[in-house]
Amino acid sequence: MRDHLMPCCSDDTCSSSAAASGGYRAVLWIVLAINAVMFLVEIIAGLAAGSAALQADALDFFADAANYGISLFVLGLGIRWRASAALVKGASMGLFGLWVIGSVIWHAVHGTVPGWGTMGVVGAVALAANAACLGLLYAWRDGDANMRSVWICSRNDVIANLAVLAAALGVFGTGTGWPDLIVATIMAVLAIQGAATVTRQALSELRDHSSPDPAPLLR
Repeated sequence: MRDHLMPCCSDDTCSSSAAASGGYRAVLWIVLAINAVMFLVEIIAGLAAGSAALQADALDFFADAANYGISLFVLGLGIRWRASAALVKGASMGLFGLWVIGSVIWHAVHGTVPGWGTMGVVGAVALAANAACLGLLYAWRDGDANMRSVWICSRNDVIANLAVLAAALGVFGTGTGWPDLIVATIMAVLAIQGAATVTRQALSELRDHSSPDPAPLLR
């Protein structure tokens, strides 16, 4: 499917140059700014409300902003650079997932009950922000590992925001913090799964790029 959408993705620089000239760079700057702003909003709200899910989502916004910055740096470079950047982003996604698991354990031990009202309002704002990012990035969802990692991050963010809203309703209905912790755990699993997907594709692209061309041997 990727080949007919981006026929030059196998070339060392073609797909990245085409993306840059087609407006991908401008889109990355926009989504980077959105994620940076939402990180500040959610980290403040998450700490104030005592919500593991909001804090996890805030750090996800921070990681995404950093990832978009890396993508901007390697845009237009060779596939080895882009795949290597995707490996860095895959590692950051995995570390984010592990951090969230640790946060869930901490809140479970301390029996934290977050403020459901703050969770709902901030979660709705975050959903709108991530939906906008997802719409902007949709055209590049089937690119190389670097571009696909950006798409996967944004897709997971929208799913996570919906889960945060569900957690707010759960906290309101049950009066406990367990819905918040369950959602935070789901977000961690999504991050780890996304990291595995990005890492596999990046390693595959690095192997393909490093493999010698068999044609001269045949000739």
